[in-house]
Amino acid sequence: MATVDECRNVLEKMAGKVSKKSDELQLEDDFERTLAVEITDLNQVFSAKLAGGKLTDLLDGDAPDAEVRISLDSEALIRIAKKEIKPAKAFLRGRIKVKASVKDLAKLRKALKVD
Repeated sequence: MATVDECRNVLEKMAGKVSKKSDELQLEDDFERTLAVEITDLNQVFSAKLAGGKLTDLLDGDAPDAEVRISLDSEALIRIAKKEIKPAKAFLRGRIKVKASVKDLAKLRKALKVD
């Protein structure tokens, strides 16, 4: 099991990768979403904003009004960051759960695929 600090560091690195590939995302300028990432085994929630193709304002704490909610355990997060498991495979195996509209999922597919 990873620590809260390790998970925060991984999410910050992922946010940086999303920002670097913002030109490829082809999101409308007005596309803004609040994301909540729940680390289930640590009982920790992080929230962030996706706006202008950039993932910003990563904060400790829940965003109850988040349009996109991602749940996973710390091991899955670390393994995804180390490229030991692909996000799609983790999703299909039930290691990651995502609550969002189908429209948002389609738009966020590239943003959340942080190679």
